Amino acid sequence: MRTGRATLEVPTKRMVMDTTHTGADSSTKERDQRVNDVVARILARSGTALASTTGQDTSQDAGALEREARAGTRRVDTGASDREDISEVEYRQVRLEKVVLVGLRTTQSEEEAENSLRELAALAETAGSRVLDGIIQRRMKPDPATYLGSGKARELAEIVRSVEADTVIVDEELAPSQRRGLEDVVDAKVVDRTALILDIFAQHAKSREGKAQVELAQLEYLLPRLRGWGESMSRQAGGRVAGGAGIGSRGPGETKIELDRRRIRTRMAKLRADIARMEPARRTQRHSRRRGGVPSVAIAGYTNAGKSTLLNRLTDAGVLVQDALFATLDPTVRRARAADGREYTLTDTVGFVRNLPTQLVEAFRSTLEEVGQADVILHVVDAAHPDPVSQVQAVRSVIDTIEGASDIPELIALNKADLASPEQIALLRTVFPNAVPLSAHTGWGVEALRAALEDMLPRPRVAVDAILPYSAGSLVHRIHEEGDVEREEYAEAGTRIVARVDEALAAVIAREAVSGTVGDAAVNAS
Repeated sequence: MRTGRATLEVPTKRMVMDTTHTGADSSTKERDQRVNDVVARILARSGTALASTTGQDTSQDAGALEREARAGTRRVDTGASDREDISEVEYRQVRLEKVVLVGLRTTQSEEEAENSLRELAALAETAGSRVLDGIIQRRMKPDPATYLGSGKARELAEIVRSVEADTVIVDEELAPSQRRGLEDVVDAKVVDRTALILDIFAQHAKSREGKAQVELAQLEYLLPRLRGWGESMSRQAGGRVAGGAGIGSRGPGETKIELDRRRIRTRMAKLRADIARMEPARRTQRHSRRRGGVPSVAIAGYTNAGKSTLLNRLTDAGVLVQDALFATLDPTVRRARAADGREYTLTDTVGFVRNLPTQLVEAFRSTLEEVGQADVILHVVDAAHPDPVSQVQAVRSVIDTIEGASDIPELIALNKADLASPEQIALLRTVFPNAVPLSAHTGWGVEALRAALEDMLPRPRVAVDAILPYSAGSLVHRIHEEGDVEREEYAEAGTRIVARVDEALAAVIAREAVSGTVGDAAVNAS
């Protein structure tokens, strides 16, 4: 069944595009209309991580200068195609690629398959392309040669030619042979979901560590997918001639593809060493907070769920906020103060997505350790998303791969509650009983979230009721900074402190105290 050009209206009829045939009594016009309806739903934002914030005013959000800088390098739609001659003037601008999306429905439901392809469309737009069309084929399993069946692959080639597309994006990770086979049929560049996400990460990485992590993930993806140069097999002289010694060439030498593989492995080894050298600095900062008894909260969640907006609301961090997928990649740590005076840190981590490439999970392992070392995980969920439960499952599947993270207490924040219906909020609170609804954009519900979060923070274990001399004012200040002070009184012998502190601080108090108790031990300086 042939697909048609997409419209941007979201229809009410629902069907899936597959290889089954309609009855003989169905007219061609009705079939085309139903197909167009499916394509329109795919290209619409409904069902994606961007759906809930469509049309929302974000001009006052933090990060205006960075958003402006990104807009200055945004691709533009010139109307040109790689299939026609492009003038020299048009080369001065980075063009929007024209893409066609391809999905496969195997065991998932019709709605799940369409939601996945809608998210692929949002990822393609974020990477800098214009989605022209999309198809979904129903098969038991992918074809080992071309991913699609031979007939559907030829149909895809006709669609690519008719809409003058440059690229085909497939909603799964392709094997190298599948990519080559599909490219041969459609006569256009073929990109899979993994390469698309890696491209977005490469555009948005800013820090030295983030760029190294993304490059490492890209090289790991590229290594098994290197392609030869046809008959031109040898690009380097063999024997000792390559080193400038010897008489003549002693064989064809090292082929170009082998040389590329060796250079990629060398570069990967260097990147791993660089990341390993950067990791101790992050570990040292983390350990210094641990020594000071400062609890840590890791903000995790699906991409575009509002993690950076919530961090700005809780700490005035001023980090970039943008209505885009994977807008921020580098972790940001900010200090916050609880209502009772205790200090804790909030760490904004990279956003997750369905089928997050394993290369990224491995490359960002040192960054994701911030989640595994946290005392509380603040899981931000887009409550206005059409399918927030699947987003929670996708995030938890990644968190479960981080050592120790599955045992950390989790607080679910139902963000964008102002954009969701009361029925949807009630349903989510039934599924997640302890979740807190809020709107980080407007500030509604943030104080309730702050109170719930502070109740989950670990409290010092050692109870202290001691009198400290007035000369130990710095120690009293430290107790206020690192401990949980219940009462403070002034006596003739000094300052009486009733508090809970950690073991290291309790040992210091026991040495300095005039009298009192520290834990189960009595203190008497006389």
